[in-house]
Amino acid sequence: MAIHNYRWRLGLAQGESKYDDIERKLALSPTIAVPTITMEGDANGAPHPQPAAYAGKFTGKYQHRDISGGIGHIPPQEAPKAFADAMLQVQHL
Repeated sequence: MAIHNYRWRLGLAQGESKYDDIERKLALSPTIAVPTITMEGDANGAPHPQPAAYAGKFTGKYQHRDISGGIGHIPPQEAPKAFADAMLQVQHL
């Protein structure tokens, strides 16, 4: 599954055709109007833009949180309390 996902993201494999309409909409890079909290671990080694680069995509209430303590690319697994707290707090932004 993961290998196919990387191949699809690189344009080397077909995606699920049932999601083609959704993919076309997402390709337009629409703004996000629902309350949102983004998170970044302090040890994330994956290539990623700085939060300021995408903050303007959020037109609703928005916060970004940096998570310290050696947190990498998968905050739900590596920082479950910080992740759960954010999920509970997003509705109160």
